[in-house]
Amino acid sequence: MIKNISEEQLAKVRRRLRFLYGDQAERLAERFYYLIGRYGVGIERKPMQKRRWDQKDVMLITYADMVHKEGERPLQTLTRFCSDQLKGAVSTVHILPFYPWSSDDGFSVIDYREVEQEYGKWEDVEALGKDFNLAFDLVLNHCSSKSEWFRDFLMGIAPAKHYFLEMDPKTDTSKVFRPRTTPVLTKTQTKEGEAYVWTTFSADQVDLNWQNPDLLFEFLDILFLYISKGARILRLDAVAFCWKEQDTSCIHLPQTHELVKLIRDVCEIVAPEVIILTETNVPHPENISYFGKSDEAHMVYNFTLPPLTLHALLTGSGKYLTQWAEKLEYPDDSCTFLNFTASHDGIGVGGARGILSEQEIDTMAKAVEDNGGQVSRKTNADGTESIYEMNITYSSALMIEGDPALSSDRFLCSQGIALAMRGVPAVYFHSLIGTPNYTDGVKETGRARTINRRKYEEGELFRVLSNPNNTQGGTFRKYVQLLRRRANNPAFNPDGSQFIHDIGEHFFVIERRSLLGNQRIYCIFNLTAKEQILKNPANNEVLQKAKKFYDIVSGKTFSSGKKGVKMAPYQFFWLVPREES
Repeated sequence: MIKNISEEQLAKVRRRLRFLYGDQAERLAERFYYLIGRYGVGIERKPMQKRRWDQKDVMLITYADMVHKEGERPLQTLTRFCSDQLKGAVSTVHILPFYPWSSDDGFSVIDYREVEQEYGKWEDVEALGKDFNLAFDLVLNHCSSKSEWFRDFLMGIAPAKHYFLEMDPKTDTSKVFRPRTTPVLTKTQTKEGEAYVWTTFSADQVDLNWQNPDLLFEFLDILFLYISKGARILRLDAVAFCWKEQDTSCIHLPQTHELVKLIRDVCEIVAPEVIILTETNVPHPENISYFGKSDEAHMVYNFTLPPLTLHALLTGSGKYLTQWAEKLEYPDDSCTFLNFTASHDGIGVGGARGILSEQEIDTMAKAVEDNGGQVSRKTNADGTESIYEMNITYSSALMIEGDPALSSDRFLCSQGIALAMRGVPAVYFHSLIGTPNYTDGVKETGRARTINRRKYEEGELFRVLSNPNNTQGGTFRKYVQLLRRRANNPAFNPDGSQFIHDIGEHFFVIERRSLLGNQRIYCIFNLTAKEQILKNPANNEVLQKAKKFYDIVSGKTFSSGKKGVKMAPYQFFWLVPREES
């Protein structure tokens, strides 16, 4: 039953277990051996393709009930919307946590093995997987205080009585990195009396004890379930915080990196086509550390891209974006970035730290507030507070008062940048349809993040998208068309090369090449609200020689004369030299 597992693979797992759990490694390796044997994993697995991704790969990020219809399970409605509207534009659907939950819109999981009844059933998830690859969240750092695991902890019932971190309330946590302003320790009442548990994000999200190998095997069992239900991408939520050690920052510890490597090794054995995606909203050098030596995450969120793109379009200057992109290093072809501008959370600023000054971040945050957004803060080690994320829809962040058409152009320019960068693009549902701020929702919930988490009744959504007087419909149609045209161009392959050209701060210029280098695309963005004259784009030899260019965005062919080419405010081109089109 486990004939597909080599001794070399098992030895690698054994080394990981020894790093994490010391002398228990041999016993745990044997336990792992029998676990995968029990599942029979590896017998009927999909053949591994030569490459994990290509230019057709785009991930949609959505909640299970983002679009719903009365009398129908939301997952069924979502499947119909995706199948009818997004085939050929999107390859993967990331369904944000669809398990029973108690808070944080799904990220406080009550039961990892079930589908929330209000959303649907496992069969609905699998039905969506017939037309699209699926991405699931593996919420490793914490679970709900309403979970059976935590109830068992409170009652002292094994094995969950050791699944959580119980701490002395006098423990010095001053070195602990805090992504929130809430207390690290939360008081609770157990069968034995008063206890304090570790809560990185909220009192309802209780941190799990990864020093307990029983917890590891609990999650391996869950991982196998997700793979059996069709998960192609496993998103490791807030993974940077998993391992805790006293007198440390409790973020990015070596054991955390080893845990990610172990999860990857396990997937290489049981389902080598599965992609590990880490979610670590931190400064860029820390974020890319999760690539390891191409032995850790296959894919890492490009958290620097959203704030730098926003800053460039708010200021009309691509100076920082260009400087950063020029120096951006890519791992080998087994790893890549997930490029995005927005997700279900706010626009994190951690990735911009060290590139933008605190004053520039504050100025950007002020612009977000002026456009109806809010700002969330975190507590620093010295007790001060600083901006953690900006809560706003990306389209509203780029809104120009009184000019919806130009606002849409500005927003689509931002999306064009993310789609052109080397890597796999991810598009949040509300970016796809250009949703404005959901301020009524914020008033209802009292939570800033609700501003970007509106849920649409299906009929209402189609009325919005079909209304000729509403820019959302136009944004949606242009966006989907852009995605489909992108999918047909091999120069956008995530493993193809990328070159950044500096032709002045008002522009951002990306040159992409196909795997063989025989196809090129020059992606040129006007970052300003003014018409710009594009002369000798990218100052490139190929563009100097080519007399005509085909623009993938508009579908037009034009010549680049001595006078240059006019670019309207926030216009962008994806140019193919005519002989390559």
